[in-house]
Amino acid sequence: MNIETRKLTLEDYDDLKESMQQAYDTLGGQIWSKVTIAKLLKLFPEGQLCIAVDEKVVACSLAIIVDYDEYGDKHTYQMITGAYTFSTHDPNGDTLYGIEIFVSPEYRGLRLGRRLYEARKELCESLNLKSIIAGGRIPGYHEYADKLSPRQYIDKVKAKELYDPTLTFQISNDFHVRKVLKNYLPGDHESKEFATLIEWNNIYYQGIDASARSAKTIRIGLVQWQMRLFPDIEAFYEQVEFFVDAVSGYKSDFIMFPEFFNTPLLQPYNHLPEMEAMRKLADQTAEIVERIQAYALSYNVNIISGSMPVVENNKLYNVTYLCHRSGKTDEYRKIHITPNEQKYYGMVGGDKIKVFDTDCGKIGILICYDVEFPELSRILADQGMQMLFVPFLTDTQNGYTRVRHCAQARAIENECYVAIAGCVGNLPKVNNMDIQFAQSAVFTPSDFAFPTNAVKAETTPNTEMMLVVDVDLHLLDELHHFGTVKILKDRRKDLYEVKLLK
Repeated sequence: MNIETRKLTLEDYDDLKESMQQAYDTLGGQIWSKVTIAKLLKLFPEGQLCIAVDEKVVACSLAIIVDYDEYGDKHTYQMITGAYTFSTHDPNGDTLYGIEIFVSPEYRGLRLGRRLYEARKELCESLNLKSIIAGGRIPGYHEYADKLSPRQYIDKVKAKELYDPTLTFQISNDFHVRKVLKNYLPGDHESKEFATLIEWNNIYYQGIDASARSAKTIRIGLVQWQMRLFPDIEAFYEQVEFFVDAVSGYKSDFIMFPEFFNTPLLQPYNHLPEMEAMRKLADQTAEIVERIQAYALSYNVNIISGSMPVVENNKLYNVTYLCHRSGKTDEYRKIHITPNEQKYYGMVGGDKIKVFDTDCGKIGILICYDVEFPELSRILADQGMQMLFVPFLTDTQNGYTRVRHCAQARAIENECYVAIAGCVGNLPKVNNMDIQFAQSAVFTPSDFAFPTNAVKAETTPNTEMMLVVDVDLHLLDELHHFGTVKILKDRRKDLYEVKLLK
Protein backbone atom coordinates (compact mmCIF):
# COMPACT_ATOMS: atom_id res chain seq x y z
CA MET A 1 0.00 0.00 0.00
CA ASN A 2 1.35 3.42 -1.01
CA ILE A 3 0.03 6.45 0.95
CA GLU A 4 0.79 9.97 -0.32
CA THR A 5 -0.23 13.35 1.14
CA ARG A 6 -0.20 16.04 -1.54
CA LYS A 7 -2.01 18.98 -3.09
CA LEU A 8 -5.36 18.26 -4.67
CA THR A 9 -5.73 18.68 -8.45
CA LEU A 10 -8.81 18.91 -10.63
CA GLU A 11 -7.84 15.61 -12.25
CA ASP A 12 -8.54 13.99 -8.86
CA TYR A 13 -12.21 14.93 -8.97
CA ASP A 14 -13.66 11.56 -10.01
CA ASP A 15 -11.92 9.82 -7.10
CA LEU A 16 -12.84 12.72 -4.83
CA LYS A 17 -16.50 12.49 -5.81
CA GLU A 18 -16.66 8.79 -5.02
CA SER A 19 -15.06 9.30 -1.61
CA MET A 20 -17.36 12.23 -0.85
CA GLN A 21 -20.48 10.24 -1.70
CA GLN A 22 -19.40 7.57 0.77
CA ALA A 23 -18.39 10.02 3.50
CA TYR A 24 -21.44 12.29 3.14
CA ASP A 25 -24.10 9.61 3.34
CA THR A 26 -25.35 10.98 6.67
CA LEU A 27 -25.67 14.52 5.23
CA GLY A 28 -28.00 13.47 2.44
CA GLY A 29 -25.25 12.74 -0.04
CA GLN A 30 -24.62 16.38 -0.89
CA ILE A 31 -21.16 16.78 -2.41
CA TRP A 32 -18.89 19.52 -3.71
CA SER A 33 -19.27 20.15 -7.43
CA LYS A 34 -16.37 20.09 -9.83
CA VAL A 35 -16.91 23.81 -10.53
CA THR A 36 -16.59 24.60 -6.82
CA ILE A 37 -13.44 22.54 -6.44
CA ALA A 38 -11.98 24.28 -9.49
CA LYS A 39 -12.72 27.66 -7.94
CA LEU A 40 -10.96 26.70 -4.69
CA LEU A 41 -7.95 25.41 -6.60
CA LYS A 42 -7.73 28.68 -8.50
CA LEU A 43 -8.11 30.86 -5.38
CA PHE A 44 -5.85 28.95 -2.99
CA PRO A 45 -4.21 25.81 -4.46
CA GLU A 46 -1.87 25.36 -1.48
CA GLY A 47 -4.81 25.00 0.88
CA GLN A 48 -6.52 22.10 -0.90
CA LEU A 49 -4.91 18.86 0.27
CA CYS A 50 -5.62 15.20 -0.28
CA ILE A 51 -4.36 11.74 0.53
CA ALA A 52 -4.01 9.15 -2.21
CA VAL A 53 -3.83 5.46 -1.36
CA ASP A 54 -2.34 3.53 -4.25
CA GLU A 55 -2.90 6.65 -6.38
CA LYS A 56 -6.61 6.86 -5.53
CA VAL A 57 -7.79 9.93 -3.57
CA VAL A 58 -9.62 8.73 -0.47
CA ALA A 59 -9.32 11.71 1.90
CA CYS A 60 -9.42 15.46 1.48
CA SER A 61 -8.94 18.74 3.33
CA LEU A 62 -10.20 22.07 1.95
CA ALA A 63 -9.36 25.49 3.39
CA ILE A 64 -9.31 29.23 2.76
CA ILE A 65 -7.52 32.13 4.43
CA VAL A 66 -9.62 34.76 6.19
CA ASP A 67 -9.09 37.92 8.20
CA TYR A 68 -10.84 36.43 11.21
CA ASP A 69 -11.63 39.72 12.96
CA GLU A 70 -14.01 40.47 10.10
CA TYR A 71 -16.29 37.59 11.08
CA GLY A 72 -15.86 36.95 14.79
CA ASP A 73 -17.02 33.93 16.74
CA LYS A 74 -20.72 34.13 15.82
CA HIS A 75 -20.38 33.37 12.12
CA THR A 76 -22.14 30.64 10.17
CA TYR A 77 -20.69 28.36 7.53
CA GLN A 78 -22.52 30.31 4.83
CA MET A 79 -21.08 33.61 6.10
CA ILE A 80 -17.48 32.41 6.38
CA THR A 81 -17.58 30.96 2.85
CA GLY A 82 -19.31 33.97 1.30
CA ALA A 83 -22.42 31.89 0.59
CA TYR A 84 -20.16 29.20 -0.91
CA THR A 85 -18.54 31.66 -3.34
CA PHE A 86 -15.33 31.86 -1.27
CA SER A 87 -15.21 35.62 -1.86
CA THR A 88 -14.15 35.72 1.80
CA HIS A 89 -10.74 34.26 0.93
CA ASP A 90 -8.11 36.89 1.74
CA PRO A 91 -4.47 36.08 0.95
CA ASN A 92 -3.50 38.80 3.44
CA GLY A 93 -5.63 37.30 6.23
CA ASP A 94 -4.30 35.82 9.46
CA THR A 95 -6.26 32.58 9.85
CA LEU A 96 -6.41 29.29 7.97
CA TYR A 97 -10.09 28.36 8.00
CA GLY A 98 -10.96 24.72 7.45
CA ILE A 99 -14.07 24.40 5.33
CA GLU A 100 -13.96 20.65 4.83
CA ILE A 101 -12.14 17.52 5.90
CA PHE A 102 -13.22 13.95 5.34
CA VAL A 103 -11.93 10.40 4.93
CA SER A 104 -13.67 7.70 2.93
CA PRO A 105 -15.20 5.18 5.40
CA GLU A 106 -13.30 2.33 3.75
CA TYR A 107 -9.96 3.86 4.83
CA ARG A 108 -10.70 5.23 8.29
CA GLY A 109 -8.51 2.71 10.07
CA LEU A 110 -5.35 4.19 8.54
CA ARG A 111 -5.37 7.44 10.59
CA LEU A 112 -5.47 9.48 7.40
CA GLY A 113 -7.32 12.28 9.18
CA ARG A 114 -4.30 12.79 11.43
CA ARG A 115 -2.08 13.16 8.37
CA LEU A 116 -4.40 15.81 6.95
CA TYR A 117 -4.40 17.75 10.21
CA GLU A 118 -0.61 17.62 10.35
CA ALA A 119 -0.40 18.86 6.76
CA ARG A 120 -2.73 21.74 7.65
CA LYS A 121 -0.56 22.67 10.62
CA GLU A 122 2.56 22.68 8.45
CA LEU A 123 0.77 24.90 5.94
CA CYS A 124 -0.33 27.27 8.69
CA GLU A 125 3.23 27.57 9.97
CA SER A 126 4.77 27.98 6.51
CA LEU A 127 2.35 30.81 5.66
CA ASN A 128 2.90 32.49 9.05
CA LEU A 129 -0.79 32.37 9.93
CA LYS A 130 -2.02 32.92 13.45
CA SER A 131 -4.19 29.83 13.80
CA ILE A 132 -6.38 27.19 12.22
CA ILE A 133 -10.09 27.62 12.90
CA ALA A 134 -13.01 25.50 11.76
CA GLY A 135 -16.58 24.68 12.62
CA GLY A 136 -16.63 21.08 13.76
CA ARG A 137 -19.60 18.69 13.63
CA ILE A 138 -20.62 16.79 16.75
CA PRO A 139 -22.32 13.81 15.06
CA GLY A 140 -22.77 11.87 18.32
CA TYR A 141 -24.85 14.60 19.93
CA HIS A 142 -28.24 13.47 18.58
CA GLU A 143 -28.08 10.43 20.88
CA TYR A 144 -27.88 12.68 23.96
CA ALA A 145 -29.75 15.81 22.85
CA ASP A 146 -32.81 14.99 24.99
CA LYS A 147 -30.78 15.06 28.22
CA LEU A 148 -27.64 17.12 27.59
CA SER A 149 -27.10 20.65 26.28
CA PRO A 150 -24.44 21.02 23.59
CA ARG A 151 -22.05 22.50 26.16
CA GLN A 152 -22.63 19.63 28.59
CA TYR A 153 -22.08 17.12 25.80
CA ILE A 154 -18.82 18.80 24.75
CA ASP A 155 -17.57 18.89 28.35
CA LYS A 156 -18.20 15.16 28.71
CA VAL A 157 -16.36 14.46 25.45
CA LYS A 158 -13.43 16.58 26.63
CA ALA A 159 -13.42 14.65 29.92
CA LYS A 160 -13.50 11.40 27.90
CA GLU A 161 -16.75 10.36 29.53
CA LEU A 162 -18.33 10.26 26.07
CA TYR A 163 -16.89 9.55 22.63
CA ASP A 164 -17.69 11.66 19.57
CA PRO A 165 -16.14 10.47 16.30
CA THR A 166 -15.29 14.02 15.20
CA LEU A 167 -14.73 16.06 18.37
CA THR A 168 -12.70 13.38 20.15
CA PHE A 169 -10.41 13.19 17.14
CA GLN A 170 -10.02 16.98 16.98
CA ILE A 171 -9.16 17.28 20.66
CA SER A 172 -6.56 14.54 20.31
CA ASN A 173 -4.98 16.63 17.54
CA ASP A 174 -4.44 19.65 19.82
CA PHE A 175 -7.53 21.63 18.86
CA HIS A 176 -9.52 23.35 21.60
CA VAL A 177 -13.15 24.44 21.59
CA ARG A 178 -13.68 28.20 21.59
CA LYS A 179 -17.47 28.13 21.72
CA VAL A 180 -20.65 26.46 20.53
CA LEU A 181 -22.20 27.66 17.27
CA LYS A 182 -25.93 27.54 16.56
CA ASN A 183 -27.40 26.86 13.10
CA TYR A 184 -23.89 26.54 11.71
CA LEU A 185 -24.56 23.92 9.04
CA PRO A 186 -28.25 23.55 8.12
CA GLY A 187 -29.17 19.93 7.46
CA ASP A 188 -26.67 18.43 9.92
CA HIS A 189 -29.33 16.51 11.88
CA GLU A 190 -26.83 14.31 13.73
CA SER A 191 -25.32 17.44 15.30
CA LYS A 192 -28.77 19.04 15.69
CA GLU A 193 -27.26 21.88 13.59
CA PHE A 194 -24.87 22.75 16.43
CA ALA A 195 -21.13 22.90 15.88
CA THR A 196 -17.96 23.47 17.84
CA LEU A 197 -15.77 26.40 16.93
CA ILE A 198 -12.37 24.74 17.18
CA GLU A 199 -8.92 26.34 17.06
CA TRP A 200 -5.29 25.34 16.83
CA ASN A 201 -2.78 28.09 17.63
CA ASN A 202 0.48 28.48 15.70
CA ILE A 203 3.12 29.13 18.37
CA TYR A 204 5.59 30.20 15.67
CA TYR A 205 3.35 33.01 14.44
CA GLN A 206 5.39 36.18 13.98
CA GLY A 207 2.54 38.68 13.72
CA ILE A 208 1.63 41.02 10.88
CA ASP A 209 4.23 43.69 10.24
CA ALA A 210 3.49 47.29 9.34
CA SER A 211 4.13 46.77 5.65
CA ALA A 212 1.51 44.02 5.48
CA ARG A 213 -1.03 46.25 7.18
CA SER A 214 -0.26 49.20 4.92
CA ALA A 215 -1.09 47.06 1.90
CA LYS A 216 -4.73 47.73 2.80
CA THR A 217 -4.27 51.47 2.24
CA ILE A 218 -4.81 52.20 -1.45
CA ARG A 219 -3.91 55.48 -3.16
CA ILE A 220 -6.21 56.60 -5.97
CA GLY A 221 -5.41 59.33 -8.50
CA LEU A 222 -8.19 60.97 -10.53
CA VAL A 223 -7.67 63.14 -13.61
CA GLN A 224 -10.19 65.93 -14.16
CA TRP A 225 -9.40 66.30 -17.84
CA GLN A 226 -9.60 69.62 -19.71
CA MET A 227 -11.09 69.16 -23.18
CA ARG A 228 -8.70 70.82 -25.66
CA LEU A 229 -7.82 70.40 -29.32
CA PHE A 230 -4.51 68.68 -30.13
CA PRO A 231 -2.45 69.30 -33.27
CA ASP A 232 -1.81 65.55 -33.54
CA ILE A 233 -2.08 62.32 -31.56
CA GLU A 234 1.44 62.66 -30.13
CA ALA A 235 0.38 65.87 -28.39
CA PHE A 236 -2.54 63.92 -26.90
CA TYR A 237 -0.13 61.23 -25.64
CA GLU A 238 2.08 63.92 -24.08
CA GLN A 239 -0.86 65.20 -22.05
CA VAL A 240 -1.84 61.68 -20.96
CA GLU A 241 1.72 60.86 -19.94
CA PHE A 242 2.01 64.15 -18.06
CA PHE A 243 -0.83 63.11 -15.74
CA VAL A 244 0.39 59.52 -15.41
CA ASP A 245 3.84 60.82 -14.48
CA ALA A 246 2.44 63.33 -11.99
CA VAL A 247 0.07 60.91 -10.25
CA SER A 248 2.57 58.05 -10.16
CA GLY A 249 5.06 60.47 -8.60
CA TYR A 250 2.82 60.34 -5.52
CA LYS A 251 3.07 56.52 -5.59
CA SER A 252 -0.58 56.09 -6.52
CA ASP A 253 -1.92 52.59 -7.06
CA PHE A 254 -4.59 53.68 -9.54
CA ILE A 255 -5.11 56.54 -11.96
CA MET A 256 -8.43 57.08 -13.76
CA PHE A 257 -9.20 59.19 -16.82
CA PRO A 258 -12.78 60.27 -17.73
CA GLU A 259 -15.24 58.85 -20.21
CA PHE A 260 -14.50 59.78 -23.86
CA PHE A 261 -11.47 61.85 -22.82
CA ASN A 262 -9.97 61.18 -26.26
CA THR A 263 -12.82 62.84 -28.21
CA PRO A 264 -10.71 65.97 -28.95
CA LEU A 265 -9.20 63.67 -31.59
CA LEU A 266 -12.56 63.82 -33.39
CA GLN A 267 -11.72 67.30 -34.72
CA PRO A 268 -10.24 66.11 -38.08
CA TYR A 269 -13.52 64.24 -38.75
CA ASN A 270 -15.86 67.09 -37.85
CA HIS A 271 -17.04 67.35 -41.45
CA LEU A 272 -18.53 63.85 -41.21
CA PRO A 273 -21.84 62.86 -39.57
CA GLU A 274 -21.34 62.13 -35.85
CA MET A 275 -21.82 58.39 -36.33
CA GLU A 276 -19.15 58.14 -39.00
CA ALA A 277 -16.77 60.41 -37.08
CA MET A 278 -17.00 58.25 -33.95
CA ARG A 279 -16.24 55.13 -35.95
CA LYS A 280 -13.18 56.89 -37.40
CA LEU A 281 -12.05 57.63 -33.84
CA ALA A 282 -12.56 53.96 -32.96
CA ASP A 283 -9.82 53.10 -35.48
CA GLN A 284 -7.31 54.70 -33.09
CA THR A 285 -8.45 52.93 -29.92
CA ALA A 286 -6.16 49.90 -30.14
CA GLU A 287 -3.09 52.12 -30.55
CA ILE A 288 -4.15 54.35 -27.63
CA VAL A 289 -4.74 51.37 -25.33
CA GLU A 290 -1.35 49.93 -26.25
CA ARG A 291 0.34 53.23 -25.35
CA ILE A 292 -1.55 53.52 -22.05
CA GLN A 293 -0.66 49.94 -21.14
CA ALA A 294 3.00 50.84 -21.74
CA TYR A 295 2.59 53.79 -19.34
CA ALA A 296 1.06 51.47 -16.72
CA LEU A 297 4.16 49.27 -16.89
CA SER A 298 6.78 52.00 -17.01
CA TYR A 299 5.19 54.16 -14.30
CA ASN A 300 4.12 51.21 -12.10
CA VAL A 301 0.48 52.28 -11.76
CA ASN A 302 -2.84 50.64 -12.64
CA ILE A 303 -4.64 52.83 -15.20
CA ILE A 304 -8.39 52.98 -15.85
CA SER A 305 -8.23 54.44 -19.33
CA GLY A 306 -11.40 56.51 -19.27
CA SER A 307 -13.48 55.15 -22.15
CA MET A 308 -13.12 54.99 -25.91
CA PRO A 309 -15.22 53.83 -28.88
CA VAL A 310 -14.68 50.32 -30.20
CA VAL A 311 -16.19 48.70 -33.30
CA GLU A 312 -16.76 44.96 -33.23
CA ASN A 313 -18.91 43.03 -35.71
CA ASN A 314 -19.98 46.39 -37.11
CA LYS A 315 -21.39 47.42 -33.70
CA LEU A 316 -20.10 50.48 -31.84
CA TYR A 317 -19.37 50.10 -28.10
CA ASN A 318 -18.26 52.46 -25.34
CA VAL A 319 -15.35 50.66 -23.67
CA THR A 320 -12.98 51.33 -20.80
CA TYR A 321 -9.73 49.43 -20.28
CA LEU A 322 -8.08 48.44 -17.03
CA CYS A 323 -4.37 48.47 -17.76
CA HIS A 324 -2.67 46.61 -14.91
CA ARG A 325 0.85 47.55 -13.94
CA SER A 326 1.66 43.86 -14.30
CA GLY A 327 1.05 44.11 -18.06
CA LYS A 328 -2.39 42.51 -18.13
CA THR A 329 -5.32 44.34 -19.75
CA ASP A 330 -9.03 43.92 -18.94
CA GLU A 331 -12.00 45.69 -20.50
CA TYR A 332 -15.52 46.76 -19.52
CA ARG A 333 -18.21 47.77 -22.02
CA LYS A 334 -20.80 50.32 -20.99
CA ILE A 335 -24.08 48.49 -20.50
CA HIS A 336 -26.61 51.31 -20.41
CA ILE A 337 -26.33 53.57 -23.45
CA THR A 338 -27.78 57.06 -23.13
CA PRO A 339 -30.38 58.35 -25.63
CA ASN A 340 -27.71 60.82 -26.86
CA GLU A 341 -25.22 58.02 -27.59
CA GLN A 342 -27.91 56.02 -29.40
CA LYS A 343 -29.16 58.99 -31.44
CA TYR A 344 -25.86 60.51 -32.56
CA TYR A 345 -23.50 57.51 -32.61
CA GLY A 346 -25.69 54.41 -32.87
CA MET A 347 -23.94 52.83 -29.89
CA VAL A 348 -25.04 49.55 -28.33
CA GLY A 349 -24.56 48.26 -24.80
CA GLY A 350 -22.28 45.52 -23.55
CA ASP A 351 -23.53 42.44 -21.71
CA LYS A 352 -20.81 41.50 -19.24
CA ILE A 353 -20.41 42.67 -15.66
CA LYS A 354 -17.77 41.32 -13.32
CA VAL A 355 -15.32 42.29 -10.61
CA PHE A 356 -11.67 42.64 -11.60
CA ASP A 357 -8.90 41.26 -9.39
CA THR A 358 -5.98 43.68 -9.00
CA ASP A 359 -2.88 43.80 -6.85
CA CYS A 360 -4.80 46.20 -4.59
CA GLY A 361 -8.04 44.31 -4.14
CA LYS A 362 -11.24 43.69 -6.06
CA ILE A 363 -12.56 46.58 -8.12
CA GLY A 364 -15.60 47.26 -10.26
CA ILE A 365 -15.92 49.62 -13.23
CA LEU A 366 -19.12 51.27 -14.46
CA ILE A 367 -19.26 53.99 -17.11
CA CYS A 368 -21.27 57.15 -16.39
CA TYR A 369 -24.98 56.32 -16.95
CA ASP A 370 -24.38 52.77 -15.63
CA VAL A 371 -23.99 54.07 -12.08
CA GLU A 372 -27.59 55.28 -12.15
CA PHE A 373 -28.75 51.65 -12.19
CA PRO A 374 -28.22 50.28 -8.65
CA GLU A 375 -28.56 46.64 -9.67
CA LEU A 376 -25.16 46.64 -11.41
CA SER A 377 -23.16 47.78 -8.42
CA ARG A 378 -25.09 45.46 -6.11
CA ILE A 379 -24.07 42.51 -8.26
CA LEU A 380 -20.47 43.72 -8.11
CA ALA A 381 -20.70 44.08 -4.33
CA ASP A 382 -21.90 40.49 -4.07
CA GLN A 383 -18.79 39.51 -6.03
CA GLY A 384 -16.56 41.15 -3.40
CA MET A 385 -16.00 44.63 -4.90
CA GLN A 386 -14.15 47.03 -2.58
CA MET A 387 -13.67 50.01 -4.92
CA LEU A 388 -15.90 51.16 -7.77
CA PHE A 389 -14.43 53.36 -10.52
CA VAL A 390 -16.79 55.49 -12.63
CA PRO A 391 -15.38 57.49 -15.55
CA PHE A 392 -18.07 59.91 -16.72
CA LEU A 393 -18.86 62.68 -19.20
CA THR A 394 -21.66 65.17 -18.48
CA ASP A 395 -22.43 68.38 -20.32
CA THR A 396 -24.75 70.07 -17.80
CA GLN A 397 -24.98 70.35 -14.04
CA ASN A 398 -28.23 68.37 -14.19
CA GLY A 399 -26.43 65.42 -15.74
CA TYR A 400 -23.55 65.73 -13.30
CA THR A 401 -25.93 65.83 -10.34
CA ARG A 402 -27.45 62.52 -11.42
CA VAL A 403 -24.03 60.85 -11.68
CA ARG A 404 -22.72 62.33 -8.43
CA HIS A 405 -25.65 61.49 -6.19
CA CYS A 406 -26.15 58.03 -7.66
CA ALA A 407 -22.43 57.30 -7.19
CA GLN A 408 -22.62 58.46 -3.59
CA ALA A 409 -25.64 56.25 -3.00
CA ARG A 410 -23.76 53.28 -4.46
CA ALA A 411 -20.92 53.82 -1.94
CA ILE A 412 -23.32 53.86 1.00
CA GLU A 413 -25.58 51.00 0.00
CA ASN A 414 -22.74 48.69 -1.09
CA GLU A 415 -20.28 49.59 1.70
CA CYS A 416 -17.49 50.42 -0.73
CA TYR A 417 -15.47 53.35 -2.06
CA VAL A 418 -16.63 54.99 -5.30
CA ALA A 419 -14.36 57.21 -7.41
CA ILE A 420 -15.72 59.36 -10.25
CA ALA A 421 -13.69 61.36 -12.80
CA GLY A 422 -15.03 63.62 -15.55
CA CYS A 423 -14.07 66.06 -18.30
CA VAL A 424 -14.34 69.85 -17.98
CA GLY A 425 -14.34 72.90 -20.26
CA ASN A 426 -15.43 73.47 -23.83
CA LEU A 427 -14.50 71.74 -27.06
CA PRO A 428 -15.23 73.83 -30.15
CA LYS A 429 -15.03 72.30 -33.62
CA VAL A 430 -16.22 68.89 -32.37
CA ASN A 431 -19.90 68.25 -32.92
CA ASN A 432 -21.92 67.03 -29.91
CA MET A 433 -18.93 67.47 -27.55
CA ASP A 434 -19.02 71.22 -27.15
CA ILE A 435 -19.54 71.74 -23.36
CA GLN A 436 -18.61 69.74 -20.27
CA PHE A 437 -19.21 70.02 -16.53
CA ALA A 438 -17.57 67.93 -13.81
CA GLN A 439 -16.43 67.76 -10.22
CA SER A 440 -14.47 64.56 -9.64
CA ALA A 441 -14.60 62.93 -6.21
CA VAL A 442 -14.11 59.88 -4.02
CA PHE A 443 -17.13 58.83 -1.96
CA THR A 444 -17.20 56.62 1.13
CA PRO A 445 -19.77 54.71 3.15
CA SER A 446 -21.52 56.68 5.86
CA ASP A 447 -20.49 55.65 9.37
CA PHE A 448 -18.26 56.89 12.18
CA ALA A 449 -15.00 55.72 10.56
CA PHE A 450 -15.67 57.86 7.47
CA PRO A 451 -16.22 61.58 6.80
CA THR A 452 -19.56 62.82 8.12
CA ASN A 453 -20.66 63.84 4.62
CA ALA A 454 -19.38 60.55 3.10
CA VAL A 455 -17.06 62.49 0.76
CA LYS A 456 -13.40 61.56 1.12
CA ALA A 457 -12.21 64.31 -1.24
CA GLU A 458 -13.36 66.26 -4.30
CA THR A 459 -11.92 68.58 -6.92
CA THR A 460 -12.72 72.19 -7.69
CA PRO A 461 -15.66 72.14 -10.13
CA ASN A 462 -14.94 72.67 -13.82
CA THR A 463 -11.18 73.14 -13.41
CA GLU A 464 -8.48 70.90 -14.86
CA MET A 465 -6.65 69.23 -11.98
CA MET A 466 -5.83 65.92 -10.42
CA LEU A 467 -7.00 64.47 -7.11
CA VAL A 468 -4.93 62.02 -5.04
CA VAL A 469 -6.76 60.20 -2.24
CA ASP A 470 -5.93 57.40 0.20
CA VAL A 471 -8.64 54.87 1.06
CA ASP A 472 -8.36 52.25 3.80
CA LEU A 473 -9.79 48.84 2.97
CA HIS A 474 -9.55 47.80 6.63
CA LEU A 475 -12.30 50.30 7.39
CA LEU A 476 -14.56 48.52 4.92
CA ASP A 477 -13.84 45.20 6.62
CA GLU A 478 -14.78 46.63 10.00
CA LEU A 479 -17.90 48.29 8.60
CA HIS A 480 -19.17 45.03 7.09
CA HIS A 481 -19.15 43.35 10.49
CA PHE A 482 -19.25 46.04 13.18
CA GLY A 483 -20.91 49.04 11.51
CA THR A 484 -23.79 51.00 13.00
CA VAL A 485 -25.85 49.37 10.26
CA LYS A 486 -24.82 46.42 8.09
CA ILE A 487 -26.58 47.04 4.81
CA LEU A 488 -25.27 44.07 2.85
CA LYS A 489 -25.84 41.62 5.70
CA ASP A 490 -29.27 42.91 6.67
CA ARG A 491 -30.87 42.43 3.25
CA ARG A 492 -34.05 40.35 3.35
CA LYS A 493 -32.95 37.66 0.95
CA ASP A 494 -36.02 35.67 1.93
CA LEU A 495 -38.09 38.37 0.17
CA TYR A 496 -36.00 39.60 -2.75
CA GLU A 497 -32.74 39.19 -4.62
CA VAL A 498 -30.68 40.83 -7.35
CA LYS A 499 -28.89 38.37 -9.61
CA LEU A 500 -26.95 38.28 -12.86
CA LEU A 501 -28.85 36.43 -15.59
CA LYS A 502 -26.01 35.76 -18.05
